[in-house]
Amino acid sequence: MVRRIRMLVLLVAVAVAATTAYQWVRWRVTLDVTRERLATLGREYEQLRETYNEAVRRTAVTELLVRDGSLWVSIRTAAGLHEQIPTPFNPSYEIYVDYVVVDGRLWIRRIFDEHTPPGEGLVIDPAWAMIDWDAPGVAHGKTVYRQLSEGRWVITVSGDGSLGLALRDDEQTTELSPPPPVRPFEPIAGNASAGADPIGPGDVVMHLLERGS
Repeated sequence: MVRRIRMLVLLVAVAVAATTAYQWVRWRVTLDVTRERLATLGREYEQLRETYNEAVRRTAVTELLVRDGSLWVSIRTAAGLHEQIPTPFNPSYEIYVDYVVVDGRLWIRRIFDEHTPPGEGLVIDPAWAMIDWDAPGVAHGKTVYRQLSEGRWVITVSGDGSLGLALRDDEQTTELSPPPPVRPFEPIAGNASAGADPIGPGDVVMHLLERGS
């Protein structure tokens, strides 16, 4: 009987020690796995931040200059040359500026007003006067428009290709860009608010094996 009691006490002590050791190892594994997950999360966040900044970053591509009722278009060409082109259009009408996306870049095409058919508009870049919409790399067109008052109107494009048009102060300098790249951005998958998977015995064993290898 005494031997049985001693054996039982020994088994209980071993079980308690094993449980304590397992809990300690599990705590260490949890700490290591949490660090790894945080490091992964940090890398994913940095990648997401860079993607977001690229998508929303705006680049000035065209200036519309209205002086004494006359309308001029100011652009920077792919060769880096700055050009100012006079137009015959009345800025008190709605002015349309037409672009085309080719090979992932935004190119200015033509300008016209609300009383002028697009096909009779002023061609800004002769390379895009006629477009073969079946040609490789030719994606689609984009247009921005509004009535224009006196001053400098700057047309911008974001990384995902959305156009903006805003009046700027004459004292604000604007560095126009040659045809900038635009690209589609995929929606973000996954649910950041979902809880992390619990750490079980299998994770403990795998982690110990990885550390021992």
